[in-house]
Amino acid sequence: MSDETRRKALLVVDMQPDFMEGGALATEDGSSIIPAVRELMLSGRYSDIAATQDWHPPGHVSFANTHDAEPFSVISLYGHDQVLWPDHCVQTTPGAELHADLPWEMASVIIRKGEDPWVDSYSGFLNNWNSNGERPATGLAGWLRDRGITAVDCCGLARDYCLKWTALDGAAAGFETGFLWDLTRPVDGNGDPDVRTDLDQAGVRVIRGNGLGD
Repeated sequence: MSDETRRKALLVVDMQPDFMEGGALATEDGSSIIPAVRELMLSGRYSDIAATQDWHPPGHVSFANTHDAEPFSVISLYGHDQVLWPDHCVQTTPGAELHADLPWEMASVIIRKGEDPWVDSYSGFLNNWNSNGERPATGLAGWLRDRGITAVDCCGLARDYCLKWTALDGAAAGFETGFLWDLTRPVDGNGDPDVRTDLDQAGVRVIRGNGLGD
């Protein structure tokens, strides 16, 4: 294992059935990335693997049903735009489980996010804004620093929300951040140009291929 490998972690974001075909909040062909993500997790390329898991209580503030509103409508929540989602990744439901075809025994830590009923959470590093105007940390950044990790690569679901926010927050926290574009899928592919612009402006390196040089 090289020095570079010892300092780099793979972040596997929200690989859950609810974000795949037939799920409550399906991405575009989300299950298609499972084989390549599995290969990368087993490759030995990374010193550590960290995973995130969307884990909402029933009646979460981000759910359209909570507000008697249409899914994908937008409200103002604590002074920021909040997309209202279909109920998804509800704690203990099958759609919220980590996908069974991935080798989760390779993950050193699993960060559950979205557990606060009043705060949404896209990023693996920080929750969305709360009523105090703060974005509370999930603990992931400290966990990585404790292990001497200075670089991360991000893959998983969904490209235009949880992946993008995780990568942006990772870069802002000082990690050299890679975004494994082909190992992500969007909720809405029409937003891909904007995602790419946001990543470029934040200094996130966009990596094409499967992350193994292919």
